[in-house]
Amino acid sequence: MARPTDLLAVLVDGDNVAPSMIGAVLTEVARLGTATVKRVYGDWSQSNLVGWKAAASEHVLQPMQQFANTRGKNATDIALIIDAMDLLYTGRFQGFCIVSSDGDFTRLASRIREQGLTVYGFGERKTPESLRNACDEFTYLDVLTAPEAEDVAPAPKRVPAPQLRNDPKLVNGLRACATTASGEDGWANLATVGSLMRKQQPDFDSRNWGYAKFSDLVRATELFQIESREGGGMQVRSKK
Repeated sequence: MARPTDLLAVLVDGDNVAPSMIGAVLTEVARLGTATVKRVYGDWSQSNLVGWKAAASEHVLQPMQQFANTRGKNATDIALIIDAMDLLYTGRFQGFCIVSSDGDFTRLASRIREQGLTVYGFGERKTPESLRNACDEFTYLDVLTAPEAEDVAPAPKRVPAPQLRNDPKLVNGLRACATTASGEDGWANLATVGSLMRKQQPDFDSRNWGYAKFSDLVRATELFQIESREGGGMQVRSKK
């Protein structure tokens, strides 16, 4: 579970992420911990990355220059991976934030987790499943609030109850996690259910269906009872 005191390293693939999204990403990162290292990688001699100059300055990201010395080789990715391993071995961090939709970072995410650290991924819907599953949590960029990001798909609208109930991955996952977390009376702590969902599906996020809160998504399915109990938080169980 994320803690505000966790020290995080934020590594951004500038070739793969729109600079207009970085503000929303860093807002989300602040919820997870304290970003003590913020770096964005790219070949700044390329005209398509010109937008990163203002974004890096505004959000205090350190631009890391990497020339594309060999055609067909992604030098930016290699530079990011080398720096990530250097930072990992300092032992200073509790987590890493990898901001990219590039599946080439799958092994990096796995290696960081092998060291016992938490990996948070941020990317587009096109991000390969391998990278999404290699992270502890993966957040799609289009669910983050960034009204100025015209080059990113709009945030999902609220999916109505009938469609939610016809989503077997969502429904089966919620039911299985509610059962796992439940006590003898059949009730489970809602926060625990949400945590289990994240562990089983790293890209699970209620905002993917247009709901700001997990409790709102569960209610919207109309398949569960939810009660607020004094001292016990919100409790949930499947309707019979």
